[in-house]
Amino acid sequence: MEIIEIPIAFIDEDTDQPRYQFDEEALQELMKSIEEIGLLSPIKVRTAGHNRYKIIYGNRRYKASKMLGKQTMSCIVSTVTDEMEIYLEQIAENLTREGFSPIEEAEAFHKLMNDARFSSSIKYLSSKLGKPESYIKNKCDLLKFGNAVKKLIVSGTEIRKDKLTEDQLLPLKDLPIEHRDSLALIIARDEMPVSDVKKIAKMFKDKDISESTKGKLLYKSGHELVETWSVFQNNRAERAKPAAAKAPAKAAKSEKAAAASHAPMVEHSNLSSSVGQSQVAATAVLAPIQVKLQQLLAVVQEPSESDLQTDAAKLDDTERDKFLNDVNTLVEHLEKQLDEWKRVRELALSK
Repeated sequence: MEIIEIPIAFIDEDTDQPRYQFDEEALQELMKSIEEIGLLSPIKVRTAGHNRYKIIYGNRRYKASKMLGKQTMSCIVSTVTDEMEIYLEQIAENLTREGFSPIEEAEAFHKLMNDARFSSSIKYLSSKLGKPESYIKNKCDLLKFGNAVKKLIVSGTEIRKDKLTEDQLLPLKDLPIEHRDSLALIIARDEMPVSDVKKIAKMFKDKDISESTKGKLLYKSGHELVETWSVFQNNRAERAKPAAAKAPAKAAKSEKAAAASHAPMVEHSNLSSSVGQSQVAATAVLAPIQVKLQQLLAVVQEPSESDLQTDAAKLDDTERDKFLNDVNTLVEHLEKQLDEWKRVRELALSK
């Protein structure tokens, strides 16, 4: 790899390169370093015709050297001409450097996947850059936010006032634009931790909260939004308690009604809890008509006064209609059975 000294006047910046944001304070520090100890590593350029060169990477070093009035600088001259390879190399180099912002990364990835010159897939980028597909996708999701939010996005995870980290923004990425950016600005202003941002995002995704209510919530502070979320969750839990308590009672009533409607058809094996094991065993030596009589006596019970005054009064309209229908069916069945048993009694008395 050949390193040569090239006049700075013959070198041009690549305006199409991924990195375009340069921190002024960091640039001043770099100038001071170059002035004291010189350029520690060369920049990389490619030929651009007419004895000129275009930077592949090293824009900050170029800027600092030019501001110091340097006449030449050490350069590695690349022979690569494929635009795709050059752009990937620029991204890979910047990923190792401080100051490459999440938005610059996102725009670079988006460009590689959507620019007609490249049209890369996320899978291809992952393999070439050594980054997980989820990493690339999360970066691209940052582009869903408006410019006012993008300007606040910084690298790292430190929560700072009027700044936004990627972790703070990602829970909001799937919200409608009218909520997404407004909430992001509130979160930046109030320095909201990621755990609180997730609660706020969950509240704004909840379909039980009307759009008009969500619009009013945007006038609250971040901490007020978290308090609102807590109240909303507590109220929902309280509303769920009566429903949870009612479910077993309703199931018990349904079972009771089902048992009543099928009472005449109860089988012999179900009688053990009512008439006892000894009675069940005794039926083996009885005549069939006697067995039927004992079964009927065991299962047919008249309703108590408490049943009439408490349980029946608690039925809602739907339950009451079904209950009355089952009672009518039972009464008709018992009246028919009663006529038959009267005939049996008359036959037994005539013997």
